[in-house]
Amino acid sequence: MIKKWIYYTSIAVVVAFISLGFKSSKPENLDWFYVSSNEESLHLFPSLEEEEYTYFNFPFTGKTFTGFKEALAFKESQGRYRLINSLGYMGKYQFGMSALRAIGIHNSTEFLNNPRMQEKAFKALLAKNKWELREEIEKYEGKVVNGVKVTESGILAAAHLGGAGSVKKFFRNEGKRSIKDNYGTSLKSYMKAFGGYDTSFIVANSNAKIKM
Repeated sequence: MIKKWIYYTSIAVVVAFISLGFKSSKPENLDWFYVSSNEESLHLFPSLEEEEYTYFNFPFTGKTFTGFKEALAFKESQGRYRLINSLGYMGKYQFGMSALRAIGIHNSTEFLNNPRMQEKAFKALLAKNKWELREEIEKYEGKVVNGVKVTESGILAAAHLGGAGSVKKFFRNEGKRSIKDNYGTSLKSYMKAFGGYDTSFIVANSNAKIKM
C-alpha cells in the first residue's frame, strides 16, 4: 500500500515539475498580441449582406491575352458557351453564322456544344481581322483618335463587335461618326474598353481556318 502511494505521489511530482517548465515565471505583456479597448472586431461570417464581401476576378490575368479574351467574353455573353442572343449570335464570343463560315465552321449545333471549337474560332477570327486591319494597326496604333488611345487589341475588339469594315469606316471618319451594333454598343466604346491588352502573338492570316 505504501509502495503504491509513493508511486502515485512520484507521478504527481513529475507532472507538476514538467508543467512548471511551460510557464513563464515573469509573464510579459505582448502589446502586438492584444487588441486595445478601442479596437473592435465588427465582422461576423457568414453574412447575408453581399456588399460586406469583396469580390475578385480570379485569376488576375491583367493585360495578357487571356485577360483580353475573358474580358471580351464576359462583355459578350458573361462567358457562356451555349448562349444564343435575340439576334442569333452564338456562344461565348457571340459569333454570327457569316463569321463562322468565313473561318470554316458550318454546323452551328456542333459549334455551340464544343467549347474547344469556340476558343479556336475566336483566335482564327482575330487572325483574319488582324490581316484585314493591318494597315490601320500600323498607322493608328499609339495615336489618339477622337479621345481614344488606339491599340491593336482595341482595334481587334472593335472588329469583333462590328466587323473589320466598320473599323475602317471609323478611322476614315476620324472617329467622329458614331458606329454602333444592333444593341447600340459603339465601336468606340470597345476600342477604349479593350485597349492595351497583349495580342501580339496573334499572327495575321487572311485565310485563317480552324482545324479540329
